[in-house]
Amino acid sequence: MASKSGSGGGNLREPPNEQAVLNMYESMRSELSQIYSNITDLEMQVSEHSLVINAIQPLDQSRKCFRMIGGVLVERTIREVLPAVQRNKEGLEEVVRKLYETLEKKKKDMAEFEAKYQIRLRKQDDSKEEGGGNKKEGNAQGVLVGSAAASSSQ
Repeated sequence: MASKSGSGGGNLREPPNEQAVLNMYESMRSELSQIYSNITDLEMQVSEHSLVINAIQPLDQSRKCFRMIGGVLVERTIREVLPAVQRNKEGLEEVVRKLYETLEKKKKDMAEFEAKYQIRLRKQDDSKEEGGGNKKEGNAQGVLVGSAAASSSQ
């Protein structure tokens, strides 16, 4: 029988060697980074929506305002625009909450993966002393896997 070779989530198959473990770990770190980036972007949008709501709320509801919809600027009244902006803000806040939940689950999965394969990160100070401050491509150089982590901890 052939084994599944997809990134199916939490229950990952046993990797064949240290390089595969390292690749999986780097993939997990990349996912966390993307989630952090998405959260930051969406929180910025929520903040912008709040600014707009606070700016137009005290104004006359029949006053005209302009709104960008699908790349087209349309003229509406504040009465029409304010509820839509509030709904959008609430939707963004819900997505941010779900991303935080996903982030916590991914962090937990990553911690379990680190414990299972005895992964330890080298300190940045150690790499500067040893490498003379040379920048290496990627983050993989700072990760120790398995028995190598146990032997270097002395």
